[in-house]
Amino acid sequence: MDNQIIETWEINNRVNIKLIESITEEGFNSTLSKRGGRTVALQFAHLHNLRLWRLEKFAKELLPGQTEIDREGEISKELLIARFQESGRAYSLWFNKGIEYGYKIKGFKRGVIPMLGYFISHEAHHRGNIILTLKQTGNPAPKEIRDSIWAWNQI
Repeated sequence: MDNQIIETWEINNRVNIKLIESITEEGFNSTLSKRGGRTVALQFAHLHNLRLWRLEKFAKELLPGQTEIDREGEISKELLIARFQESGRAYSLWFNKGIEYGYKIKGFKRGVIPMLGYFISHEAHHRGNIILTLKQTGNPAPKEIRDSIWAWNQI
């Protein structure tokens, strides 16, 4: 079961990366907000930066080597992929550390598996927002990507 916990997180991270890879430059800059809300690129930056905030608060030893995404800077596809790979690996280590300590996670009293569910739920929420934003702004993710992000047996 321990490997399945880590693999579940890693599949979730690969889904994010697969979606990032499929988005056009125009799509990254799209938003549905009328008041300056997050673009698609900023939604991805939020996901990565939240990961780092959690590491800083609860697993500082995994923070070295991580780089926050500057919300005011240029956010490219390559940058997002690199950051998601880095923070994804750190989270795999964090989950593994929690497993080794009897499924306990500092800062998340219910343990490793509920924390995994929490993070995947949060990221899936934003993926849904991103896919809807892309669709409604005329920059839809390709159908094969929209379908394949549900094919967890193949990702």
